Amino acid sequence: MIRKGTVKDIDNILLITKACALNMIAKHIFQWNDNYPNKPAFVKDVQRGELYVLEIENTVIGCITISTFMDKEYIPVLWLTENKKNIYIHRLAIHPNHQGKGYAQQLMKYAEAYAIKNNYASIRLDTFSQNHRNLKFYELRSYKKIGDIYFPKQSEFPFYCYELVLWILT
Repeated sequence: MIRKGTVKDIDNILLITKACALNMIAKHIFQWNDNYPNKPAFVKDVQRGELYVLEIENTVIGCITISTFMDKEYIPVLWLTENKKNIYIHRLAIHPNHQGKGYAQQLMKYAEAYAIKNNYASIRLDTFSQNHRNLKFYELRSYKKIGDIYFPKQSEFPFYCYELVLWILT
């Protein structure tokens, strides 16, 4: 079941994202660390009504942020669509014990259906350039690589920006 996340979910979500970070670090993927993701980001997601969680048997095993807010790092990116009616995906995470079972696909399918239902022009996101599993994940979902951005507190390597065009504004 996918539902809106609440403040009560945040501590569990932080355990999930910490487990994901440790799992990635063990694979030499330095995408997440002690600086990110963090509690203030998830609190803001809840306040904006943009945090969603995936529950299996009453246990939260994953999360996704579906946002309409464009981060300043995205401003110089030459997106395929105008900067109107776009959503941004952030902090997609599935606990490592549950990865490889299609749960991330479920969360992305939910986000894509939400975007279509609410008449958004596109879905935008970024993912770490060194996380080849994520790159393949989004490319298989027809997201197009648009450009690079950098988050120096996370890595010296770029994050790739992707966009899935749903319709073109005229």
